[in-house]
Amino acid sequence: MTTAIILAAGKSSRMGTGIDKAFLSLVNRPVVAWSLMAFERAASVDRIVLVVRKDQIVASKAVAKMFGISKLQAVVAGGSRRQESVAAGLAACEPDTQTVLVHDGARPCVTPELIDEMAAAVRKVPAAAPGRPVSDTLKNCAKGLSVTRTVPRDRLWAVQTPQAFQYQALRDAYRQLDTKTEVTDDCQAAELAGIPVKIVENFAPNFKLTTPADMQLLALLLK
Repeated sequence: MTTAIILAAGKSSRMGTGIDKAFLSLVNRPVVAWSLMAFERAASVDRIVLVVRKDQIVASKAVAKMFGISKLQAVVAGGSRRQESVAAGLAACEPDTQTVLVHDGARPCVTPELIDEMAAAVRKVPAAAPGRPVSDTLKNCAKGLSVTRTVPRDRLWAVQTPQAFQYQALRDAYRQLDTKTEVTDDCQAAELAGIPVKIVENFAPNFKLTTPADMQLLALLLK
């Protein structure tokens, strides 16, 4: 069985005070509804676990009902850090889960095709992430906005979600993670545990809603 964990418990600090980006209206739907619908349509996904802030559990269930999300298995409260939210999602997975996909609910452009491709990728490897080669010139600023050096980009990839894992591999990775270490994505936890990660090329739009300015571009992409 394949379970998708959709994360929507973040603080949304760069969106402005008091704004929960997962529930902003984007082309007449809450942002998180776009991801829920994509996973609902993905043939590879059997169940969905949605991780939100504790005060959004009731609203999340209402959104899922409104948009006909029949695969929703559970809505659970996340933590203050990503690994705490993922741990809550993993704990809600049924015992027969073999594959798990972890997705940022703030990436509403995700498609069922990408979801299915990621689920297929971990039939042969324990972990995989969609990504694309970095094309921008990268600068390192050791202090403030003063550039200290240019970072070589020839081996750099910008990764996205959903990231896919053999269930036990992700459980093991997070169990081994030092409590003082904070990861910015789930593949980082796998890397730290010595678990190999494969990149799956994805050039379709799949960026993350981070600032208010992103809403206009996302609206154009999703119309």
